[in-house]
Amino acid sequence: MNIHVIITVHVKPRSRKNSIEWIDDETAKISVTAIAEKGKANDAVMEVLSEDLGIAKSLIEIVRGKTTRIKQVEIKK
Repeated sequence: MNIHVIITVHVKPRSRKNSIEWIDDETAKISVTAIAEKGKANDAVMEVLSEDLGIAKSLIEIVRGKTTRIKQVEIKK
């Protein structure tokens, strides 16, 4: 059975370090060192989520908000 979870992510690009803070089960604040240009911050967000959740980056997809700081991210399990 495939399980898909949608979470809301608030992104802060150009931070001092990559970090994640879970607000609740479906919302996270993610700080990334990458700049918000040419998808670099989006890639960094997926990397941080991948490491935090212990899953492959291929199981994470930004489904809404690719050019905004608030994103909807689908996680496939």
